[in-house]
Amino acid sequence: MNAPVTDLVAPSPDTAATPEADFVDSRFTVPGMRCAGCIAKVERGLGAIAGVEAARVNFSAKRVAVHHAAAITDDDLIEALRKLGFEAERAAENPLARDDGEQRRLARALAVSGFGMMNIMLLSVSVWSGADAITRDMFHWISALIAVPVIAYAGRPFFASAAMALRYRRTNMDVPISIGVLLATGMSLYETLTGGPHAYFDGAVMLLFFLLAGRVLDAMMRSRARSGIAALLGRMGKGAQVLNPDGSTRYVAAEGLAPNMVMLVAAGESLAADGVIVEGRTRVDSSMLTGESDPRPVLEGETIHAGMINLGDPVRVKVTAAAQDTAIADIARLMDEAGQSRSRYVRIADRASRLYAPAVHSLAALSFLGWWLAGAGVYKSLLIAVAVLIITCPCALGLAVPAAQVVASGALMRRGLLIKDGSALERLAEVDQVLFDKTGTLTLGEPRPVDLDVLDAQGRSVALALAQASRHPLSRGLAKALRAAGTEPAVLDGVSEEAGQGMQARYQGRDVALLRPEFEVGGLAVDLLVDGSRTRLAFSDPLRPDVRETLAELSGQGVTAAIVSGDRETSVGAVAKDLGLFATHSMKPAGKLALLERLKGAGHFPLMVGDGLNDGPALAGAHVSIAPGGASDVSQQAADAVFVGERLMPVALALRVARRTMAIVRQNFAMAAIYNVFAVPLAIAGHVTPLVAAIAMSGSSLVVVGNSLRLARAAGRASEQA
Repeated sequence: MNAPVTDLVAPSPDTAATPEADFVDSRFTVPGMRCAGCIAKVERGLGAIAGVEAARVNFSAKRVAVHHAAAITDDDLIEALRKLGFEAERAAENPLARDDGEQRRLARALAVSGFGMMNIMLLSVSVWSGADAITRDMFHWISALIAVPVIAYAGRPFFASAAMALRYRRTNMDVPISIGVLLATGMSLYETLTGGPHAYFDGAVMLLFFLLAGRVLDAMMRSRARSGIAALLGRMGKGAQVLNPDGSTRYVAAEGLAPNMVMLVAAGESLAADGVIVEGRTRVDSSMLTGESDPRPVLEGETIHAGMINLGDPVRVKVTAAAQDTAIADIARLMDEAGQSRSRYVRIADRASRLYAPAVHSLAALSFLGWWLAGAGVYKSLLIAVAVLIITCPCALGLAVPAAQVVASGALMRRGLLIKDGSALERLAEVDQVLFDKTGTLTLGEPRPVDLDVLDAQGRSVALALAQASRHPLSRGLAKALRAAGTEPAVLDGVSEEAGQGMQARYQGRDVALLRPEFEVGGLAVDLLVDGSRTRLAFSDPLRPDVRETLAELSGQGVTAAIVSGDRETSVGAVAKDLGLFATHSMKPAGKLALLERLKGAGHFPLMVGDGLNDGPALAGAHVSIAPGGASDVSQQAADAVFVGERLMPVALALRVARRTMAIVRQNFAMAAIYNVFAVPLAIAGHVTPLVAAIAMSGSSLVVVGNSLRLARAAGRASEQA
């Protein structure tokens, strides 16, 4: 029986185990990986090498991580990948994935093939309508002049992949595709040169167009998956003013900072390295590491980290860790590793593709041999073999998943939820547990005063003048509420802010202040001090308006929920008690990620919903993840989906639509299988020309797309039910 969340909370280590001393980790970029068949080939092939303990593919970044004996060099592993049919190179140490321009190259090839297909089809219509021999031959020549350069350019992704596989005596899906396209083109050129009645340039170019469309969609999904790490590293300061021994200063970029340098960190500046405060006191926004919604005061001797923002007075910080040794870089590496574990699931279509190439080769070869032995001649036998290669192209199978994903994603977007990773719908359909962050997720993340009526007109005016001079979240919430109530700020003298204490000033000769409470209170609060008289202002971070309805909808779908937060126990406990949820608190990024790994290890499929920078690794490491629209850039980039507005219901709606989507996907697979059951025998029997094969292949794809369009209506019904 699977363990519940409550049994998996402790222990929660914040760091991974240290690898064995005689083993090392290497990472490689492998751009030639196209499907789960490639993933399995790489992982099995490298894993079979003596001294390699594990090999894991990160398909979204086209990278492979290898844990291996130190005696095995990177060059040995690169050569092993080449023998498997994949070119590889060492990956950069920076966690930020390198953009190899693949998406742009595929998009250009798609545009070229689309242009060629439309023009050749226009010429083909004239041929089909009964053009005479001279006109037909002219149209064939014009088609050839368009098709040959188009096929040469747009077919490069398939030809290069097939050539690499054949070079090492291996095969993949691109081999039969390339053979079919080249044979159809060659036979069409022969027909054109000899004045024959048939040419199949339109079928060859149409085939390339449909295949490239699928690869462009896949590349777009992977590009979005890589952008989360870039957003995280962008939070770190670009550099710092460093104090020289003679008292002068110089600017040093983040990459050039080193331990023992002393940085001068101004108010409002983002730290470029980890360090210890050696002079001064201030308050910092540390939400990226702790998830704490309130800025916290820091004094001399305390450690602060790269990416934190100095919200108070200038301080001097002695560098303890810089560049790739900082805490923010550690979080980026956690996100990268989490992305690798997420990419290990295998789609049904990709598993089927492992059998595709040998099956198609065998069918085409047997068709050619059978017809040739039956006396049909080389030309007709070859024509039938080409038709078999084209008609068995797995376009319908390949569209079964992405077509449904695109329709479902569009329907959800119109209802307030943006799906960033198409495969997330598959994982959403499997979810059985949801882990919510608190601040900004279950709550709106906007502290608001509970009752302004405790202040008279003068108190409101003074409070607004003090609050608008501070960047503290409570001050911002108070100022917003007072402005909305029509309050005008008072004119104050000598306004100052003491880190961790509050705002002070003079008003008409009297001392006024907006201070933290003198003693610990059960919730958020500030005290307004006017000439020695204190008035307490209580604050609340209101729950999203439909939290209870959303939790009830999730429960109705058989999904359990819990709170996992970096906030304090007093803050988290009140919300958990109000909603009747189990909760953990004060969890660091690695602790959240470790909890998710334990849940997955126990057989669960957890959905993480969070908004803070500290949620980045958890969002990347969950089975699937969602962030609110008001979340940090890092969280939005790391998550698989983002919902907008104050309502939480899009989370529950996403699960319902995802399950319906996977039902449609299964129907699409069945339709693709039925198509092949009927179409392949007809092609083998010689009743299908290459052009008809291309049209049939396209028709099967249209049937799959049409079935997927039903998801738009299904999403509407699910929205009404939710």
